[in-house]
Amino acid sequence: MTAERFRLKPAVHVLLVRDDHVLLLRREHTGYEDGNYSVIAGHLDGGEEVKTAAIREAREEAGIAIAPDNLRVVGVMHRFSQRATGPDERINFFVAAERWSGAIVNAEPEKCGDLSWFAVDALPSNTIPYVRRAIANYRAGRWFDSFGWESANVSQTMAPRDEENGERSAPA
Repeated sequence: MTAERFRLKPAVHVLLVRDDHVLLLRREHTGYEDGNYSVIAGHLDGGEEVKTAAIREAREEAGIAIAPDNLRVVGVMHRFSQRATGPDERINFFVAAERWSGAIVNAEPEKCGDLSWFAVDALPSNTIPYVRRAIANYRAGRWFDSFGWESANVSQTMAPRDEENGERSAPA
């Protein structure tokens, strides 16, 4: 029997930037980091290029249109966290836009309690930690980072690898 290969969960995060400010939204009623600030973000739907996903998320969450040429990929983050359901490993793409069309609105009020501009050097204290780090990375020109691995004891949280084929065995 062949073990199922490990799959990363890809997401895209959109940094809308204006005059040294970034647009943040406060998550509500989502079941993940509710009450904390993030940027526009969402999972890739599969068969979807990163910039296409960013454009979709910006339209869905803020009601704006961004042309692909106005998006720059500014970072990638490999994240690890321990959740109630077990280890969670993700790959996040960060894109930045300084130009878009349409007025920014809270297009998902059932998931977003606030949509506001904040100075990049004065983010709210309840900004999600990996998002805070990604914004700092963007400001510093740091293109790649890992987050959450510092406190992870991966050998205890991940299934062991099969020595013959290198694949992880399914949990018992």
